[in-house]
Amino acid sequence: MRAMANATTYEELARHITDTYPALPDRLQGIARFVLGNPDAVALSTVAEIAREVGVPPSAVIRFANAVGYSGFSELQRIYRERLVARSATYRERIEQLRRTGGDQGHVLPQLVDSSIRELERLREHLDPRRLRAAADLVLEADAVFLLAQKRAFPVAAYLAYGLAQLEFRALLLDSVAGMLPQQAGMVRRGSVLIAASFRSYSQEVVDAAEAAHKAGAAVIAITDQAVSPLARFATVALLVGDDPTVQFRSLVAPLCAAQALVMALGFSVAERNGRKTKKIAPKRLDSGRK
Repeated sequence: MRAMANATTYEELARHITDTYPALPDRLQGIARFVLGNPDAVALSTVAEIAREVGVPPSAVIRFANAVGYSGFSELQRIYRERLVARSATYRERIEQLRRTGGDQGHVLPQLVDSSIRELERLREHLDPRRLRAAADLVLEADAVFLLAQKRAFPVAAYLAYGLAQLEFRALLLDSVAGMLPQQAGMVRRGSVLIAASFRSYSQEVVDAAEAAHKAGAAVIAITDQAVSPLARFATVALLVGDDPTVQFRSLVAPLCAAQALVMALGFSVAERNGRKTKKIAPKRLDSGRK
């Protein structure tokens, strides 16, 4: 019996690939990252095209399908095609139109703008609003919020520090000044939340801090690219922004948009909570003076 004979949705298949990922050989892990980050490409591409994108022989794509429980690639691809059909048909059309009208490809700006638009479309596809609400609930219940990102991802943590401060949350940016990141990360304890951001290629310091926070009993919110990210392993809630491994110069448009969405979700939650408290205060009754 194949491992995924009972899978009927893309979500079930994605969870199975994520669970299987650690046991896969390196070459098949590369395919797993691609199929999780590019579901539309899997639905529309041939085995040879996927193999070329990942940099593996076509036989490896077949072996990957076998490894996750399918007799062949076409059986796996059917799940991806059903998912694509169920979504808005205009999504693919809009992307193709952007590619056709991107302007002179010799100019950098149009290329970056088109790439950023595709990033945002991928974000809308990957980021589950329910996870956003779950992340907001964790922050609301925390006694302190710690923020961590390194290198390219650092602006995400910096923006969150600003946004949470505007909402009057106790938010501390772990900036690793003077090489003190281990000591700063050591402050994360049970009852607090660590929001950590890291993307391909992942910062080991951030992953290590997330693991330490998880072991200390703190909640971890990961802002990362895909479910097989090493950061996602230690996350209570993972906010996935998607990833395109074929892009050489990745922007921060999608991660910053995800961070802003989290801040706005918190703002709405705070307003709702304050509204409920106001409703609980009953108006004073006026004494009519009659006995």
